[in-house]
Amino acid sequence: MALVIKGLSKTYPNGVRALDDLSLTVGNHLFGLLGPNGAGKSSLMRTIATLQDPDAGSIELDGLDVLANKNEVRKLLGYLPQEFGVYPKISALDLLDHLAVLKGVTARGERKEMVEALLHQTNLWEARKKALATYSGGMRQRFGIAQALLANPKLIIVDEPTAGLDPAERNRFLNLLAAIGRRVTVILSTHIVDDVRELCPRMAIIASGRVLLEGAPADALAALEGRIWSRVVASDAELEALKAELDVVSSHLVGGEHEVRVFAQGSPGAGFAPAPAGLEDVYFLELARHGRR
Repeated sequence: MALVIKGLSKTYPNGVRALDDLSLTVGNHLFGLLGPNGAGKSSLMRTIATLQDPDAGSIELDGLDVLANKNEVRKLLGYLPQEFGVYPKISALDLLDHLAVLKGVTARGERKEMVEALLHQTNLWEARKKALATYSGGMRQRFGIAQALLANPKLIIVDEPTAGLDPAERNRFLNLLAAIGRRVTVILSTHIVDDVRELCPRMAIIASGRVLLEGAPADALAALEGRIWSRVVASDAELEALKAELDVVSSHLVGGEHEVRVFAQGSPGAGFAPAPAGLEDVYFLELARHGRR
């Protein structure tokens, strides 16, 4: 199933231009959408999910005009927004059953089988009768993906799903997404580079509502091979001097000192050593090149 987005633009009444002639093609796999806060990721997700209309542009899902056939698209769509509400006093079992009815699964036996299978798949079976208010952040996110999987959607959108999760919960959630992404198209919108690096065979980086880069993470990394250099500096003044002279990709504190990563065709100077490129280098470099860091 292919999702084809062409020339999408959206400006809100307050003057914020969230999407700026954005075009993107997503195939039948897990697709990573990277960008800083305010890049337009959530606006794009809401538009694909038929929750808002763009000012211009088109979206097709396997040849179906998304903007003209919203009800048909919603039957094929599973959506986990960045923030979602639940009835806190209701159990996961009862709320999933209710949501399945709203999704059109009216046969009691079919609904029971579907809901129980999803509770097992998301590792919530043991907690199925507990009130959702008692769930941890990770359990709540797994419930969110369970409701998104109701009625066997063909396209699933998840917006910043690992924000705020502890490392163990994040790992469990990413493993669940990876398993789902083998069967259906999943768009993972995030600002966490590691989520995309670990999961997605293809990705796009967006900022200010525009696509800066689209392709396979492996290809983006190969383009930086031998061009990332690293050096530790002892002072903020030295760091600022390097930023003024070189194409600094990023800097990190290591043992109280700054490790500086620089993009250069050859050695940028004394003390620098070649470093393996990472997807974070790709991300920061693209943002820096377009003046949107």
